[in-house]
Amino acid sequence: MIKSGEFLVKEMKAQDVFIPEDFQEEQLMIADTVRAFIETEVYPHLDALDKGDRALMKSILKKSGELGLMGISIPEELGGFGQNFVTQMLAAEKVGAAYSFSVAFMAHCGIGTLPIMYYGNDEQRQKYVTKLASGEFIGAYCLTEPGAGSDANSGKTNATLSPDGKHYILNGQKMWITNAGFADTHVVFAKIDNDRVLSAFIVESAWPGVVIGPDEHKMGIKGSSTAQIYYNNVMVPVENLIGARGEGFRIALSILHMGRMKLGANVLGAAKETINNSVKYANERKQFGQLISTFGAIKYKLAEMVIRTYAHESAIYRVSDDIDKYFASVKDTITDYGRAFIEAISHYAVEDAILKVYGSEMLDYVVDEAVQVHGGMGYSAEMIADRAYRDSRINRIFEGTNEINRLLVVDTAMKRAMKGDFPLFEEAEKLCAGLNTLTDGKTDGESYYAEKMRYISNFKKAALILMYKANKAMGKQFFNEQEIMNNITNMIMEIYVAESLALRVQKLESKSGADAVKFSKDILDIFVYDAATKVNKMGKDAVNSFAEGDEAESLRKAVCTLTHVAGVNVKAARRRLADKLIEENTYKF
Repeated sequence: MIKSGEFLVKEMKAQDVFIPEDFQEEQLMIADTVRAFIETEVYPHLDALDKGDRALMKSILKKSGELGLMGISIPEELGGFGQNFVTQMLAAEKVGAAYSFSVAFMAHCGIGTLPIMYYGNDEQRQKYVTKLASGEFIGAYCLTEPGAGSDANSGKTNATLSPDGKHYILNGQKMWITNAGFADTHVVFAKIDNDRVLSAFIVESAWPGVVIGPDEHKMGIKGSSTAQIYYNNVMVPVENLIGARGEGFRIALSILHMGRMKLGANVLGAAKETINNSVKYANERKQFGQLISTFGAIKYKLAEMVIRTYAHESAIYRVSDDIDKYFASVKDTITDYGRAFIEAISHYAVEDAILKVYGSEMLDYVVDEAVQVHGGMGYSAEMIADRAYRDSRINRIFEGTNEINRLLVVDTAMKRAMKGDFPLFEEAEKLCAGLNTLTDGKTDGESYYAEKMRYISNFKKAALILMYKANKAMGKQFFNEQEIMNNITNMIMEIYVAESLALRVQKLESKSGADAVKFSKDILDIFVYDAATKVNKMGKDAVNSFAEGDEAESLRKAVCTLTHVAGVNVKAARRRLADKLIEENTYKF
């Protein structure tokens, strides 16, 4: 079992990682059920949903609950199916292709339900989780306030114990609340009296004093209800406090970890759906007397969509399996199922921040190029590319902005290392001691996978050296130098995704033979080749921002040595990928 962030110093074996090709029949059947529901119950109503029909959205959500789709992550004793995290992520991927319905569904199943599932007591779970799992209740999560966005703990919503000690009197305002227009239950964060940190409460929308505002007019995800909620002297029974007093901030952060991870799966489904729509259009649209899918410029776009999507898929299921393994290791010591599961998810804070950022930006690339493939029609609201483009943009803001998450990657990795989770600084110090004698480590007769893993190992060395040197040069001030932290985070993101991709392709070949990875190797060749350039630039940008003179020159030389890779005929490789996609007229990688 690998710890969060430990991939920076540990070499993994391909047979030890989970890959999408490992899915079992039952998991694929669940995925097919989700996909069938979307095609029959969601797609026919997309236009009506985008007009803000709250009743229609709620009715479709309830249908999904009746079918059991809302209970995939819920234990059987609470009316769910108790599936592992990998299966939950596969279902989340399929839901991700459902545009604004995906937002409403995931908000309910995730942040609207799981704070009670993970942190509530048995009575709260029986009373609320059972109904949320069946769709009888629809849930919402109420954290953000007009003056408290990324700084969630600065919220002003307040709860005061009533004189008889039976209720908390809740007052405050929440905004940007998904499902606000029709949710039956709210997970509300507020400070009790003059507490420094938040507490969390279960509030029913039908209670006196709960006032729901009109839906916001949004750029995208128009079908999801997003509104402000006002709490005016709402009497919340004391038994509806979730967890302990003052535990709300921890609950909020833990649930955000889960939300980021699930978002990483959602964007995967959205990307595949967008690729399918793009290639179908390219195979129908003619210009200059021929299909636009025959043009090299269009093939480049289609291939690059596939490369980034396939790479992200490799990483998202790798860490999902890591979470399942971690849960198995702690469930005997943390006897409460919910707390054990959220502990497993929260543990991988480095990876979930990486994949939230990488995945949301991957999807933005895919939908942007989809508009371009569609040309002028892509800018028309008559085409699905318009909806995909607008709906994608929120993902870089949801679940903690990408700016916040980029900072978390380096900050969390270094803090975990300081706690002794893995020897980041020890390994970095060794590398820095031999800085001027570094080589790229190339050996004669190197196998295909040995070469790729050597490249990725070298990228890791570059990141370790810069984390160590920047921290040494600036001390605590390093964590205030957000541009440098972002440079290093961007390096780490490329490293994690590249390694996940390489391990997937290697394992797939060992399982299914060389023919099975003919196109996967093209993806790997291009991705690692491009990653080398990105790691090189980000590394040198970081060096130039904190070092000078001979030290800067020595560090730049090290970065260049550690990012040297062999050339790749990227044109030919991308054309092979595009031709496969064009021939099959759908994403099958």
